[in-house]
Amino acid sequence: MRLTHLFPVISIGLLLLATACGNQRLVTSSGLQPKAFQQKAEGQKTRLYKITNSKGMEACITNYGARVVSLMVPDKNGKLEDVVCGFSNIEDYISQSQNYGATVGRYIGRILNAQYTLDGKTYHLQANHSLGHTAHGGNPNFGARMWKVTQSTPSSITLNYLSPDGENGFPGNLNLFVTYTLTEDNALDIRYEATTDKPTVLNLCNHSFFNISGNLSQSVENQTMWVDAGYFSAYDRNKCVTGELWPVASTPLDFRKPHLLSEHINDNYGQLKVVNGYDHAWALNHPGNDSIPAAWIYDKASGRKMEIYTTEPAIHIYTGNGLKGKVKGKQDIYYPFRAAVCFETCHFQDSPNNPQFPSTALYPGDTFRSHTAYKFTIE
Repeated sequence: MRLTHLFPVISIGLLLLATACGNQRLVTSSGLQPKAFQQKAEGQKTRLYKITNSKGMEACITNYGARVVSLMVPDKNGKLEDVVCGFSNIEDYISQSQNYGATVGRYIGRILNAQYTLDGKTYHLQANHSLGHTAHGGNPNFGARMWKVTQSTPSSITLNYLSPDGENGFPGNLNLFVTYTLTEDNALDIRYEATTDKPTVLNLCNHSFFNISGNLSQSVENQTMWVDAGYFSAYDRNKCVTGELWPVASTPLDFRKPHLLSEHINDNYGQLKVVNGYDHAWALNHPGNDSIPAAWIYDKASGRKMEIYTTEPAIHIYTGNGLKGKVKGKQDIYYPFRAAVCFETCHFQDSPNNPQFPSTALYPGDTFRSHTAYKFTIE
């Protein structure tokens, strides 16, 4: 099976950098300083870029890892606040191992035993996990690579990365584009497009840490979540997927009726104990359909609601269980336990070794396309 998604092909045009925050005359509503993002990595200059819409939303993007650095969204009173965790300078992004806001690939999640077989050929990958697996595409993954800006408008930016044949063991020269757009209906819209010259596997996502309250110093546990999924991908005791999809019914992972994250996150349930909270992939009821929400999260105090739309078959939801108040981020905030939740729209972990999962194979002559949107409303 070949991996395909439906939406119009991205047109890559001329380089337009009017929105580059590398121009120090430009001001960000997030308070980020462009000069704090000017450095060299992999021999290239890092920069910060700003995109906006007419409703007042603003996102800042860096070409280091094609990362979302800040996302300013109005609350029920019209107050703009940053709703993603991250850092106020490029040095912290480079020195910290977390994937805050990053474009992660070639393969988000684990490929077990650092190998897979495609069309009868076995590929051996970089084993960067302590148990001998490949995690998040190896080290460094796409989130720690330098990307090139190929197109920019006031509301949109396209970045490109060429992953060479054999990088971290993955075959094929992979030519990848990601486009961020702030739409007029207050969505952060993300579109991916990629081609390869050899058969390979590909599983991408944006790894933003969201706290839609706008208060990045507090837990997300009092926010309400809904997920359009009846099954989830189960783990063994080592947090390795078993290849089984378990029903959410009668488990703490049932969000078909919305409820607070705190309601069951600490239940005495084996799947929660393995990861100390939620850190699972839900199998969406309408895979490939980005016309209806796959999930949403709501913060009563701010009135913000974020809906997630995607063409991907799964959504991996991580409730910041590894945050321990030791990482200092923007505004000198030390991110506390469960200060954020990630909505990683993607395929399942270890799909190349589990043919019962949707295929992640990409072949020469085909074009990978994927779409995810994080849409904000007020209730």
